[in-house]
Amino acid sequence: MSYTALYRKFRPTEFEDVKGQEHIVRTLRNQIRAGRIGHAFLFCGTRGTGKTTIAKILAKAVNCEHPIDGSPCNTCATCKAINEQTSMNVIEMDAASNNGVDNIREIVEDVQYSPAQGKYKVYIIDEVHMLSTGAFNALLKTLEEPPEYVIFILATTEAHKIPITILSRCQRYDFRRITIDVIADRLKELLEKENVQAEEKAIRFIAKAGDGSMRDALSLLDRCIAFYLGEELTYDKVLEVLGAVDTDIFSALFQYVAEGNVSGCMEILEELITRGRELTQVVMDFIWYLRNLLLVKTSKQAREVVDVSSEHFPVMEKEAEMVEADTLMRYIRVLSELSNQIRYATQKRVLIEVALIKLCKPAMETNYDSILDRIRVLERQMENGVVVAQQTPAQNIQSKQEVKVEKEPKTIEKLQKAIPEELQGVAKNWDRICANMPSSSRALLVGAIPSVGEGNSLLLLFDDDVRCSMFDNGEHKQELKDVIEKQLQKEVEINVRCMDKQNRDDADILDLSKFSKMEIEIEE
Repeated sequence: MSYTALYRKFRPTEFEDVKGQEHIVRTLRNQIRAGRIGHAFLFCGTRGTGKTTIAKILAKAVNCEHPIDGSPCNTCATCKAINEQTSMNVIEMDAASNNGVDNIREIVEDVQYSPAQGKYKVYIIDEVHMLSTGAFNALLKTLEEPPEYVIFILATTEAHKIPITILSRCQRYDFRRITIDVIADRLKELLEKENVQAEEKAIRFIAKAGDGSMRDALSLLDRCIAFYLGEELTYDKVLEVLGAVDTDIFSALFQYVAEGNVSGCMEILEELITRGRELTQVVMDFIWYLRNLLLVKTSKQAREVVDVSSEHFPVMEKEAEMVEADTLMRYIRVLSELSNQIRYATQKRVLIEVALIKLCKPAMETNYDSILDRIRVLERQMENGVVVAQQTPAQNIQSKQEVKVEKEPKTIEKLQKAIPEELQGVAKNWDRICANMPSSSRALLVGAIPSVGEGNSLLLLFDDDVRCSMFDNGEHKQELKDVIEKQLQKEVEINVRCMDKQNRDDADILDLSKFSKMEIEIEE
């Protein structure tokens, strides 16, 4: 006898076996018990969540000769015929390959004949969103007023592609992604039946890799068992089969990124490639790791929502303190853009290397969050007395030389005299002030230069007439005044002016944003 895949071998045959969709199971069983069975159902949800399985169980339940509390008995002749796929009362159609008008016309003609055995003829149309416009129109009338012995069950992963005229004629049920805990419990149950030993950590990793799909998780488990047939399934073995990466690798990679260590990142990437890890999955898993760090940093209940071992959670708490929340969001943004590009790329390694360099070197980007990250890097360098690269054009061609920039007391005295006392707090905290602004106002401020105006007022210089007018005439200026007052406990008068690029680049304009949060110490 040929081998049967786990997801087919252990497909639920009654409502009690369905996991993770209790809200749908309960509703359908109540309908069957009360005899209030609808004529058209629409099952929506991601792959592997039980749409077709529940459709088949429902088809059996409405035809079962001896139903048990709204669930099929699986022992009567009707249930056995449906299980063996020999019943003429249950007609399955794949709309992906049968999506024309003629296919629907066959169904419309067939519904005129009553069932030879049982109470209902059940039509299960999978991937119904693939039907053509003409096919949907041909189905409309029959779907609205079918014979009393006909039930339609439509299943789809993309409900938004179904015409509203079809949606309004069906009872819609949205299938949820199955949680990691539910999938892991089901995997343990099936492993016991298969007499396969497996570590708890390995089972949970497979459940997580299933991404809310029970079928995907069972297929992954099938691969792992087949590769290590007759052996205990360990966490390391699962990582090897699935081409995944251990959490410790991501921890080291994150620390290199936070330190701006490009060579360290390249070494880890080289190690992953040598081990044969699937690079697309590496990117997705690293995004998930950064997402967990973001939750640890911003949530007090992170331990409850972050799926990591108790041993590694304290490490993540320390790592979360290494960077700001918006820096983590920048990392996630860059890698999310990479995940969209890498899917169909031929040079995946090069794209990943470029993305890692972007993470380590925020100066390569001009986004608002990248600018904030660059400021933090400069602050850290000044605090640690790190050398700053200063080059002439000739030196740039020949070689890069690092020159330590000495802090001149005279220059600092000039800066202190140039910035009025009323605006020193604004200059020192400008990036923090911008970060606390509402998103709409913060967007308008991108590219604006804060400077010193008449009467020691804060002067905002814009190079765009539209943004200048919007900021000056709307409520955005008042929002900025309120944020400054809240941050500095003082009121500051704000003026707005539009200037062309030539005037904005004038060396005489004092840009307060350059001194944001900088603690300047005079070296003797």
